[in-house]
Amino acid sequence: MSHIALVTLVVREYDEALAFYTGALGFELVEDTDRGDGSRWVVVRPRGTEGTGLLLARAKDERQAAGVGAQTGGRVGFFLHTGDFAGDHARMLAAGVRFLEEPRHEVYGSVAVFEDLYGNRWDLLQPA
Repeated sequence: MSHIALVTLVVREYDEALAFYTGALGFELVEDTDRGDGSRWVVVRPRGTEGTGLLLARAKDERQAAGVGAQTGGRVGFFLHTGDFAGDHARMLAAGVRFLEEPRHEVYGSVAVFEDLYGNRWDLLQPA
């Protein structure tokens, strides 16, 4: 059986990205390995899960830097499922996460769009 293990997210700097994902979003740090060439292998994922992680990859050049925050062309590109929408929404607001809308309750569940520190759009979603 196959599954997607990691998704690369290009970031400006490792430590600021780690602070946001582990602090504001509450993700766990899975790995942070110095690769010896000035780069690091940094993996985070939602706490308590064994699923897909994010590989936080520092932009290496101007082309990559230009894509930071716009990796999905302004669309919601990441979907963070939760079992406690109200609690996670409140915790994230208190941590300074910028939500682009008030929570909505749709047929498929409760949802609110937020941006990460670079402007990538995410859905916080509790499926119905």
